[in-house]
Amino acid sequence: MADSTATTKKAQLPPGFWTIWTTVALDLVGFGIVAPILGRYAERFGASGLEVGLLFASFSLAQFVFSPILGRVSDRVGRKPVIIVSLIGTAVGSFVTGAAGALWVLFLGRIIDGASGASVAVAQSAITDIAPSEQRTKLLGMLGAAFGIGFVLGPAVGGLAALGGPHVPFYVAGTVAAVNAVLAFIRLPETKREAAATSASSRVSTRVVSPELFRLAIVGFIATAGFAGFEATFSLFGERRFDLTEGSAAAVFLFVGALLVVVQGLLIGKLAARVHPFTLLRSALFVVAVGLFALSTATTWPVLFVSLAVLAFGQGVATPSLTSLVAEAAPEDRRGEALGYQQSAGALARIAGPIVAGAVFDGVGVGAPYVLGGVLVLIAVGIVSMRQSSKSSAA
Repeated sequence: MADSTATTKKAQLPPGFWTIWTTVALDLVGFGIVAPILGRYAERFGASGLEVGLLFASFSLAQFVFSPILGRVSDRVGRKPVIIVSLIGTAVGSFVTGAAGALWVLFLGRIIDGASGASVAVAQSAITDIAPSEQRTKLLGMLGAAFGIGFVLGPAVGGLAALGGPHVPFYVAGTVAAVNAVLAFIRLPETKREAAATSASSRVSTRVVSPELFRLAIVGFIATAGFAGFEATFSLFGERRFDLTEGSAAAVFLFVGALLVVVQGLLIGKLAARVHPFTLLRSALFVVAVGLFALSTATTWPVLFVSLAVLAFGQGVATPSLTSLVAEAAPEDRRGEALGYQQSAGALARIAGPIVAGAVFDGVGVGAPYVLGGVLVLIAVGIVSMRQSSKSSAA
């Protein structure tokens, strides 16, 4: 009877989790509204293909710069005010984009939105504040599922909004962010403990960019670059190998997104309860590499969908495992900043990965980006394995 009670108590989610989850999901719905239509929207202002690419890159570049800054601020003043201000910034960026009359205004709107999008690291920090260590990977996985749901619902909402005119989806995204900011002000709890938030002496004496966190940032950069290269070139790959149209390529991405939601929302908790995050990360990255190598050889539909399922499973496990390890390795009073640096590494990878993958696609071959991505992810596996070996030797 006592064991049953303990199990029930352990299974309960910490107070405030679902409010944070909903806040992130709504934020990603807004992003999902904008992302699929932004390129076509920019063409109305005379944007070339290169300028469209730079427009997307400007968002990630702003995230790269501002993620550590917002994380550091959240360590000092708390998570809630930073998330609210970020949501307001997202609303402003979306409204600026919708009201744009020139290409430079589009860039301004995307930079504002990208800087505000750095709040993802702050939301992750809020989860690590309230999560017991044994539940951290599970809850971060469930937060990752909110990303997937946002990306699934966002394009559908954006497509309906576009029926009202090309500017309407951006106004809808801005309205979603503004309403989300109000709801966060009313319902979002402050998760940062006062003792950690005001520990100035501890803040001075601890280094947030420790060798361990730097190593994890390198792993995150490499793994994200490989997956981002897949995302950037898959529509071209699908057209050459499988005659996929824009619509059918989007349906394949929906399949991958749905698998990510299932893995991160349902499976990661069971895996994390049995396996240490380092072992999970190493195994998941190896699975990602296998998926990329298999995808590079895919010429039939069964091989295509099996390789995509393997890739989605590995990525779905790797992401929350890596985030959990960063939170575990960071000083408690600098956790937001550490997760901000990790998010920054991911943003830089989402700039470099597509550029390199596109160049390799053009210069080497259709499946070459995935071979390169698989090799990169195997390097990340090696870095994780080296860390585990050195830790075992020290023990």
